Amino acid sequence: MKRIFVFIYDDMADFEITFVTHMLGADLGMEIVPISYEDKLIRSKSGVIYKPSKLVKDVLKEEAEGLIIPGGWNGEMRSELIELIQSINSRGKLLGAICAGPRFLAKAGVLDNVKYTTSIVNWTETHEKNYMEDDPFPRQNFILDRVIRDGNIITAQGNAFIDFAIEIVDWFGGFDDEEDKNGFAKAIRGIC
Repeated sequence: MKRIFVFIYDDMADFEITFVTHMLGADLGMEIVPISYEDKLIRSKSGVIYKPSKLVKDVLKEEAEGLIIPGGWNGEMRSELIELIQSINSRGKLLGAICAGPRFLAKAGVLDNVKYTTSIVNWTETHEKNYMEDDPFPRQNFILDRVIRDGNIITAQGNAFIDFAIEIVDWFGGFDDEEDKNGFAKAIRGIC
């Protein structure tokens, strides 16, 4: 069974990844593997409790089809996550990040040569105080759009979680063709 890692952390915006994980697991039959830094219960921003299946440090050598990272204000960046992101990227596997999640990709250096988007359109004093760092994003590659797919990297604005899910499912061949993909997008949005 094909597996995909989902990085979970306290205060993550879980609504941004529930649709995509549902589609990958239920529709494409992939195993969703929640990973975190520590073996503890994770409380999302919505208050839902998640339990990691594995630790980031323990999956560094394991095979997976990719990694998905939700947004949130908890910006703890450990070396093992940087190593995992870089390893997945070097193998051409999917890296999907939404809202503030692309910050993790920026910190790992994988956005340096690709187009991307994020909900962090401007790095403000609030961001500096919360994350305790200067802007990590390569702004010359930023595109203000709902979702951007550049090679194996898919990034999205937080409010574009449906677009994000559709683009990731498309990456894995979940649609017959562009017409099927567009028809699904219209149907899920309630557009006739």
